[in-house]
Amino acid sequence: MMKAFLLKMRYLFVVVLLLLAACASQPHAPPLVIHEDAHRGGTVVAFSQSGEVLASGGWSGTVQLWRLPQGSAVRHWRGHSDSVNGIAFLDADQQIVTAGYDGILERRGLDGELLQQFTGLDPVTHMDAAAVIDRMVTGHSDGSVRLWQASDFTLLSEQKLHGGAVKAVAIDPQRARYASSSTDGSVAVWSGSGKVQYLQKPPMDAFTLAFSPDGQWLSGGTWFRLYRWNLDDGSLATMTTEHHGIIKSVQYTGNGASLATISRQTDSSVYFLDPVSGAVTRRFQRHDLCGADVSVSPDGRYLATTSDDASVRIWVLGE
Repeated sequence: MMKAFLLKMRYLFVVVLLLLAACASQPHAPPLVIHEDAHRGGTVVAFSQSGEVLASGGWSGTVQLWRLPQGSAVRHWRGHSDSVNGIAFLDADQQIVTAGYDGILERRGLDGELLQQFTGLDPVTHMDAAAVIDRMVTGHSDGSVRLWQASDFTLLSEQKLHGGAVKAVAIDPQRARYASSSTDGSVAVWSGSGKVQYLQKPPMDAFTLAFSPDGQWLSGGTWFRLYRWNLDDGSLATMTTEHHGIIKSVQYTGNGASLATISRQTDSSVYFLDPVSGAVTRRFQRHDLCGADVSVSPDGRYLATTSDDASVRIWVLGE
């Protein structure tokens, strides 16, 4: 019996070694550009629609613009007194909107000139915007969500959808739908008409959300796992991944074949995942500290990330 046990353990040991070797054989692509001290700590990154400019924001309220493909610094300003928790390009890439935990929304030109400011909000915990439909959604520390006309900060609706602080918001621009998740575990999807659908509650909070391009699914991330809700019936599927911490940010690539992801707390890995199985399809060099945000350019050429290590990193995915 002891001999059989030892043989079984030896077999398991060999299997583990083979699996580790297989993982090691898949290279982690290094970034083309690393800006080591872009922010005191990075929070958000976003590409312009043209893919020619990258914007990033950080803990101290600073915003930085980078010119692609070289990744050279273009402009820098401090728009907020606290962390930048949302950033997006508007008006044919001529304007940038940001939202901060200080409860302030700002619109600026690419030269940094302040065009409009909205103050006095509850702290903004996350923001998403879609220039194609001129909409922006903000999530707040009190559990409320607000829908805005992005071009002039006209408030279109305000709803208290959650019993805890909002963790993430997302926009489906093709169908003018919006989603939000909260520290109370709830996940809501709604439209401009105000009709709200609460999806199946996940076992752990969803820290990030993204609509699939075909509109059939809502993906999210939590500790180690990927969430996938069926938007027809609100049901939830949970997939394990190779992330060893909180999946903090996800974004669908191209036609939705992959999800760009980054994790934090006990991990800082950057992957492309299969949105159905959670399997890694492509690996990228991890950050030195907790990951914060990931973004893929609309043309699919570039990948950008930022993290607590203060860096902004840029990869070239293809021509």
